[in-house]
Amino acid sequence: MVYMASWDEFVDRSVQLFRADPDSTRYVMKYRHCDGKLVLKVTDNKEHSYSHLASFPHCNDSPSGLPQPSTCLKFKTDQAQDAKKMEKLNSLFFTLMSRGPDADLSEVTGKEQTEAQPGKKGRGRKQ
Repeated sequence: MVYMASWDEFVDRSVQLFRADPDSTRYVMKYRHCDGKLVLKVTDNKEHSYSHLASFPHCNDSPSGLPQPSTCLKFKTDQAQDAKKMEKLNSLFFTLMSRGPDADLSEVTGKEQTEAQPGKKGRGRKQ
């Protein structure tokens, strides 16, 4: 399992993995206080045993005769500002789980909302 370096790539591939098979996708968060590291993992939760290949070759569901490897995406950080990114990913997954894998994620990501909002003036001193 290799850790992904880019947060945006991790989020995009995680959403693709969930939309491909929402029933078996698993999302795990782990914080290690002693290291100060947050690890996020998204997997398709497929476990394959290679011991049955010799005795039951007809049970393989892949065309090559070998079981398909499971997909595991991991992201590790020790930055405090990445906690906000994790909260957005949590709300994104909650939206996908509650509204279905074909849900529109523009509400959660806020991309359209920030473009549509007019610029606000700050609360500075009146002149």
